[in-house]
Amino acid sequence: MDNRGSTTRALGRATGGAAALAVLALAAGCSSAATPSGGSTTAGPAPAAASTSAAKACVPDPLAVANTKPSATTTDKLPADLVTKLDAAAQAGFAEAATPGAIVAVRTPQGTWTQAYGLADPTTKAPMTTDMHVRIGSLTKMYTGTMVMQQIEAGKVSLDHPISKYVPGSPNGDKVTIKLLGIMQSGVASYSTNPAFTKTLFDHPETVVYTPDQLIAYGVAKSPAFPPGEKFDYSNTNTLLLGKVLEKVTGKPLAQLYQDQLFTPLGMTNTSAPGSDPAMPNPYPQGFTLQGEPPPKTPVNATHWNPSWSGAAGELIANAADMLTFGRAVGTGQGLMSAKTQATRLNLVPGPAGYGFQMGCVDGWVGHAGTLPGYNTTLYYDTTTDSTVVVAVNSDVNSGNCPESPTLNDDPRTAVCAGPATRIFVAVSAAMGHEFKPNPTR
Repeated sequence: MDNRGSTTRALGRATGGAAALAVLALAAGCSSAATPSGGSTTAGPAPAAASTSAAKACVPDPLAVANTKPSATTTDKLPADLVTKLDAAAQAGFAEAATPGAIVAVRTPQGTWTQAYGLADPTTKAPMTTDMHVRIGSLTKMYTGTMVMQQIEAGKVSLDHPISKYVPGSPNGDKVTIKLLGIMQSGVASYSTNPAFTKTLFDHPETVVYTPDQLIAYGVAKSPAFPPGEKFDYSNTNTLLLGKVLEKVTGKPLAQLYQDQLFTPLGMTNTSAPGSDPAMPNPYPQGFTLQGEPPPKTPVNATHWNPSWSGAAGELIANAADMLTFGRAVGTGQGLMSAKTQATRLNLVPGPAGYGFQMGCVDGWVGHAGTLPGYNTTLYYDTTTDSTVVVAVNSDVNSGNCPESPTLNDDPRTAVCAGPATRIFVAVSAAMGHEFKPNPTR
């Protein structure tokens, strides 16, 4: 069964407002069907035991990666035979993904290829285009984490500093370090798993506005979930606390920091931090979701749900071109931090697959997945080939055999459960010769 066609028909009927909760996970590698999606981890790695051997590391030689010389031909067109192969893989993944549209972008030392598929708006039949902006969800964590590493390099922050030095009132604040927050081992619960939060969000998703302090309070109310450093637990509260640290040590609002430390230095003119503004920069696709409490029976249009609840953990908007730029920059550190600082960050990934400092890694693929209601995105840099892949879609609906996540009623449920961007990314990565193997989605 061609799931793309059935998905387009189902999403074309979805024009309503909000329903209730399905998954509020912003995105990285371990999403939950009981929390809102705005930073989940569906394409991310499962946590792994600490590596004792460089040969077992996800990135065996971080300094070499940090010093990888950029190719002068990355703006050229990719060879026609490779484009044919990538296009076929992207189309195959798209046909199995529960989304009306998709944007796929690949950059290697040989050149760049970008292609759009399907519809940006099933109602008007407007096509998806490669220049469209999307909400990137938990990809934002990489941007926030990068700025923390910059402050560490500047000597204003240390990985070993306790969060109590910057933000009072955090559970186990004298034991929870910046490092533990960054690698998701703090024991501070995610605010997005607190039923009190999800109820207020899904009651009025288009108009409800939160401050970072309000969101952190929802997480603190359920903390500590475990002693600091005991285990991995993906928590959006961790990243919001890091955002507070950044504002404390710089005296600047987070939106200004994104602009000054990331967007301007890298020339990313199509990336923005909307705060509590639900508007999207043109052009953009309509985004559809099955998130709600209870989940709606057919997808609803979540394009202009207020993004204030995601903050430093998932608020950013970007287009594919800017994500390609950031993907290589965050993978190598170039244009952002010294090779030594980048190597420190890459070395924080535990083993051949795991979650490092606000980014994941699987077999040399460094990056993140992101979900905000209506949108799902993956951005990964392959440290073994100096290649970057972006997949952005206008749906966050999983497809396949998903025991927990809501799927479309006519989903055949035969494939492995996966988010739409992840399904396409895996297909494209295989066509590139280095297949990304995500943590299973539920």
